Amino acid sequence: MKTNKPEHTDFLEATYQKIFPPDSDYREKATARLDQLTMPHWALGDLMDLAVDLAGITRSMTPPVERKQMVVMVGDHGVIAEGVSKFPSEVTAQMVYNFVAGGAGINALARQAGAEVAVVDMGCSVDLSELANAGKIISKKIGPGTSNIAHGSAMTRTHAVMAVEAGIEVANQMAPTVDIFGTGDMGIGNTTPSTAIVATLTGNSIDELTGRGTGLDDEQLAHKKTVLERILQINKPNAKDGMDVLAKVGGFEIGGIAGLIIGTAANRKPVVVDGFISTAGALIACSLEPFVRDYIICAHRSMEPGHGAMQKKIGCRPLLDLNLRLGEGTGAALAMNLVEASVAILTEVATFADAGVSDSESDS
Repeated sequence: MKTNKPEHTDFLEATYQKIFPPDSDYREKATARLDQLTMPHWALGDLMDLAVDLAGITRSMTPPVERKQMVVMVGDHGVIAEGVSKFPSEVTAQMVYNFVAGGAGINALARQAGAEVAVVDMGCSVDLSELANAGKIISKKIGPGTSNIAHGSAMTRTHAVMAVEAGIEVANQMAPTVDIFGTGDMGIGNTTPSTAIVATLTGNSIDELTGRGTGLDDEQLAHKKTVLERILQINKPNAKDGMDVLAKVGGFEIGGIAGLIIGTAANRKPVVVDGFISTAGALIACSLEPFVRDYIICAHRSMEPGHGAMQKKIGCRPLLDLNLRLGEGTGAALAMNLVEASVAILTEVATFADAGVSDSESDS
């Protein structure tokens, strides 16, 4: 007898079972120290909250964040045929070569933050085996792009599971030599599946969630909204089943991001989640295993109108709001600087007792 219960592989189940909430004792220790710093109470606000989170995630009062790894997941989308992007799908592969050459926005900002960049081919429509064989990218290719979600499912459920598992495998492979991960994406047309995901998982309307992506004009934006309404009507993704949402309206790179986030949580590493596409992956990850939420650091709020709804659903407040809309992991790379700053506050600022400074209570 067939049931509605989603199937899980042994690998996924074993990964989920490794995910636990952050350590409450370390959170309490970090809070106690931060309460005594030589400044008005909690004067550095969100950075101090982040320091508490990092202490709990890493089980340490000196959270390690020096070894930073950006992971850019790549995938193409069949829905590009519906005219939902100003750029052709060929740009996805062209940008991969740009990443490898070190000339993209993510390369510059990762260098500034002291982070490494890895590119993972989850489903580029172009054969990138030459780059993979040369060790310049990682190949986890599920297929040469998704099917057109305006006419049916993006992928099979099996392929959705494979995409998530591939992301977990990347996290597992890198975790021994990485302290903190950052998510990135590359895939022309991927704001459309990401909008379909957030609409499904939040219940908000397509009209309020849909943005201009790579720079659509008013007419093109209206067309994109019409296509998205059709996508949801045709596919009817089940909001209670994250794997169904991924399979019906997602993307291979979005599944890879979801898996990367799940894998980082299983390895007790913090993960800085970038913009709209990455947060769509985070929504899928949280739907599959809610405990991953505690390991997510939301880097920034992008210009995409649906991004705020995503972050509200996850329950995280972004560190930055800079009108970014590039993707690639650029916002996450920028936020790595704030992660290091929060650790510096926890570990380097003297307490009132250490510095011999009178606090507000002793002055009264």
